[in-house]
Amino acid sequence: MGKQQDVGEADRHSGSGNTAHRPIGGSTDARLALAQDPTTPQMTLIDLASDPSAAVRKAVAGRADAPAQALRPLTRDHDRQVREAVARNPSTSIANLLRLVKDADRWVRWAVAGNPGCDESIRQVMSKTSDKELRGLLAESRELEPELAARLIDDVSPEVRERLATHTHDPDVITALLADRTARVRKGVARNPRTTAEQRSALATDPVVDVRAALVRAVELSEADLARLADDRAVQVRLAMATSEVVPPHIRQALTRDSDEMVAAAARDFRPGAGSASVVRAPRIAHRPSAGAGRSGGGTAQ
Repeated sequence: MGKQQDVGEADRHSGSGNTAHRPIGGSTDARLALAQDPTTPQMTLIDLASDPSAAVRKAVAGRADAPAQALRPLTRDHDRQVREAVARNPSTSIANLLRLVKDADRWVRWAVAGNPGCDESIRQVMSKTSDKELRGLLAESRELEPELAARLIDDVSPEVRERLATHTHDPDVITALLADRTARVRKGVARNPRTTAEQRSALATDPVVDVRAALVRAVELSEADLARLADDRAVQVRLAMATSEVVPPHIRQALTRDSDEMVAAAARDFRPGAGSASVVRAPRIAHRPSAGAGRSGGGTAQ
């Protein structure tokens, strides 16, 4: 389904069939069923967009076939879940997404980041927002323009830089973030499967234990790096190797003789697929956790 299209007045007066305008009445449940019915005419959906029930308006807001005349007023709906539904709707126009990405409610803003219609003009707005989570969602975008990635390299939030480090496909961005002074950012680089062998070797000697532990859980390493890390001074690193899905069997076998019994036991008891191997997660496109849990936080996320 493409972007929303305006519908003409001719639909209102058409005869039978999908374009026939149905009078709206009855209970809320009946109107909700009408809003959810795929055969409901577009002129009826426009009328339902001003329904007194938020549930009915939300149903219209989520329809990919909803006309522009229905979605446009719903971007200003007083119920934030209605606006969030519009923000997720793949048929919502760029103009409406630009309005919603500046919404007062964080869940609405975050929903825009996951909309397939989110383009460079919207990502430009996201890069300049004070909303740290929205910038973080931008940092995880595969379509991130080099100019915006360069801006996020210097983001004030270490979390945003970490998320960029983990998900970026840009070799120049990886190189820049490898030198970041904040350990959690380098930890993000360590989890990025697009690092070079040379960069992985550098991370294998990182002074921070968490960075080295993240590295052995996430990516394949050279024999030299594996041998060095199997003898790492930090038990946490050796334990991470013992339970890593990407560590080869002969290294794990060597760890069964580790001086720390916890590491040795973990290596002996390892079963492929049984653990929680650290892999690059999909971008965290925000979804309201539950009907009750998402009712707070109408302002800018901190």
